[in-house]
Amino acid sequence: VSKCLFCPSTNPYADLVHCLRAAWMTGKTRSEEYRVHQLEALCHFLDERHADIQHALCADLHKPCFETEITEIILVRNELANALNNLCCWMKDERVNKNLMTLMDCSFIRKDPYGVVLIIGAYNYPIHLTLLPLVGAIAAGNCVVLKPSELSSCTERLLAKALPCYMDPVTGPEETGKLLENKFDYIFCTGSTHVGKIVMTAAAKHLTPLTLELGGKCPCYVDRCCDFQNAANRIAWGKFINAGQTCVAPDYVICTVEVQEKLLPCLREAICKFFGNEPKESPDFARMVNDKHFQRARALLGSGHVAIGGETDECEHYIAPTVLVNVKECDPVMQEEISAPILPIFIVRDLEEAIDFINCRERPLAVYAFSSDSKVYFILFILFYLIRQLLTR
Repeated sequence: VSKCLFCPSTNPYADLVHCLRAAWMTGKTRSEEYRVHQLEALCHFLDERHADIQHALCADLHKPCFETEITEIILVRNELANALNNLCCWMKDERVNKNLMTLMDCSFIRKDPYGVVLIIGAYNYPIHLTLLPLVGAIAAGNCVVLKPSELSSCTERLLAKALPCYMDPVTGPEETGKLLENKFDYIFCTGSTHVGKIVMTAAAKHLTPLTLELGGKCPCYVDRCCDFQNAANRIAWGKFINAGQTCVAPDYVICTVEVQEKLLPCLREAICKFFGNEPKESPDFARMVNDKHFQRARALLGSGHVAIGGETDECEHYIAPTVLVNVKECDPVMQEEISAPILPIFIVRDLEEAIDFINCRERPLAVYAFSSDSKVYFILFILFYLIRQLLTR
């Protein structure tokens, strides 16, 4: 990866990072030819290990082949194609306007690699969320330490074993905590808010710049003026794909009582359409990644009342596509990112109360709205987006 991966946890990570930095200092990762070669090698990995990737994701998450294709592999392929098609343009100096201080100079911006960067992946999309930032890091000419999530262990082992056969490896770590004690030039981390705090604390010790892609509770407002079956189909697909373990999945629906009564039968029909009458037997429904995540999610079923689903199987880490009603603001399911196939419906009186409820909470990664009334979208923009902008100034 210009340099990447994997070593026993007893290895001295300081030596690892020093080795990578020495490799970067040689300048070998800076040339366009080297970057293209590494990106093409990653393409070969996806092509030749396609079946292995599907098997690993099935073992980790019971992820269906089609789901693996559209949410993992294709996204990385597209990113690779974009990088290969535009790398030459990206590497060119960018001319900039002169001012009084630079009137006699030749002014331009040159995009320089950071150096040795750390990429920390997540378990829920272990190919997509690990290799996508890797593409950008390679295209920019960096050396990379790649840390996949140990929770998706089969995919982690595949990356550890197979990637060095295609790319330019040195070695790589298994233990994130000790790894973060070293100084990196940039850190890219995808994970929970808890993990993000740990990474940011470690980065602050070295003033290391970083990007955090964290989770959150993404609300979904359903208006009284909408196609309820269309809304239910889209909500069910976004919520229950990968068994709800998606950071931008609708975390909860927020609507009036009248809308809930119309939406519930549509959600039931959508779930049946996607996964059949017995989702547990469906080849298209994933599982929780491990027992710890299963136990945490199952405990959330005690919030409110189960209107749809609710069945579980501890041996398989299975939780049925579930819809909860009569949910209170203080219930555990409304206090944390759910990251499971559990969809609570929270009742409000009107749109304004829904916006107030959303604005009083941590900023989500995404907000969804279903309405055929253009006034609703206007109000959402004014009361939600602009208020957020004012609060962040």
